[in-house]
Order: sequence, then structure tokens, then C-alpha cells
Amino acid sequence: MELQLEELEADAGEDVLAAIPDTSISGRRVARELADLVAERGKPNMIVSDHGTEFTSNAILAWSKGHRVEWHYIAPGKPMQKRLR
Repeated sequence: MELQLEELEADAGEDVLAAIPDTSISGRRVARELADLVAERGKPNMIVSDHGTEFTSNAILAWSKGHRVEWHYIAPGKPMQKRLR
């Protein structure tokens, strides 16, 4: 069994807002976690992520559009781009 950990960070990794440990993390699960974070901390202007399937799913696209949050995908193979936003 492989355990996946998804961390939702604020402002270039300064704070980890949520850590989601699970064997599989779906876009719907990420959208639920984002909804909870928005309720708790307010809506971000932009979210920057890689092209992982949990971030490119229809659930995330719908969440982003519904909450009017811009979503920016980093270039493939360039994880440090998440730190530069």
C-alpha cells in the first residue's frame, strides 16, 4: 500500500494549511479541503499547483470557476516554480 500526502501551502510554502494523508486523493477530496480552508481563512486570489490528476480534475476546475479563484499550473518538471509565486 502506498500512502500519498498532499500539502496545501500558503504563500510559497510559508505555512502548511492542510496535510491530507490517504492512499488516494481525488479532486473532489481536494475541493472539499479547499472549501473548508476558504471558510476558515478566506478566499485566495490564485492557487498554484502541478499537473497532478487531483488538480486537473473536473471537480477542481468546477471549484475554481465556482469560487472565482484563478488556478495556475507550473511547467511540468519544474517544482520550484511553486516557490516563486
